[in-house]
Amino acid sequence: MSKTSSGWWSGFLGVVIFSGSLPATRIAVEGFDPAFLTLARASIAGVLALAILCIFRQKPPAKSDLASLSIVSLGVVIGFPLLTALALREITSAHSIVFIGLLPLATAIFAVLRGGERPRPAFWFFSCFGSILVAGFALLQDMAGSMVGDGLMVCAVIVCGLGYAEGAALSRRLGGWQVISWALVLSLPVMLPLAVFLAPHSFADITGAAWGGLFYVSLFSMLIGFIFWYRGLSLGGIAAVGQLQLLQPFFGLALAATLLGEPVSVAMVGVTLGVVACVAGARKFSK
Repeated sequence: MSKTSSGWWSGFLGVVIFSGSLPATRIAVEGFDPAFLTLARASIAGVLALAILCIFRQKPPAKSDLASLSIVSLGVVIGFPLLTALALREITSAHSIVFIGLLPLATAIFAVLRGGERPRPAFWFFSCFGSILVAGFALLQDMAGSMVGDGLMVCAVIVCGLGYAEGAALSRRLGGWQVISWALVLSLPVMLPLAVFLAPHSFADITGAAWGGLFYVSLFSMLIGFIFWYRGLSLGGIAAVGQLQLLQPFFGLALAATLLGEPVSVAMVGVTLGVVACVAGARKFSK
């Protein structure tokens, strides 16, 4: 298997894992405060990442890499989880998932700004068209969304796109699992004490479903998914493989309907199919 193909398969596995993030977050915020959830998931993943780094005796990153690792931490460890958790108090996970269709465009833009990539003009047409479909759908929703929730999701997409591109560029030197592991460890001295400070006075009323949501976003969304995702972006190209995230709404909507019983409208399905159709075109003209 070629390096590019391997990158695409790794990226695809990452997208499948990430597809459960928003439904799991939606379940988790039913029992946990969004701020505590953000801190707890980063702390749990950070402790696991530290253990993995010690087991494999990884050398600490160079001082020149700390700025990039800080950007990754702010984008994918803190920013995206917190903003989406706050948004999911205002909107359903099915509605929020459609905004993930904007992530490939945000990632591609930062791939140019931070990763030095130069996709062909036709690539931008397909990427922008998929994003327009998503934005148009959000604007047409009168009941499913809210200005606050939608605004938080847009901000989450921007910081996440930056974190993806920065982490992928860094993965070329450090390796995919090392990047997310060091980013988690870098944030651990702040996240863990705050998680303890903001922890609920009692966990007696927390449901098993909420604990399950916390487990998923801590282990899979914050750590395992990124191992595959950063590897895919670094091998196959940030802008190109980033377009695979257009598939995430499809998987996410299916999970939202199956696990949460949330309504999935015909419009949602239509928008999802439309953005999925843009993957082939964007991939063809990514270089």
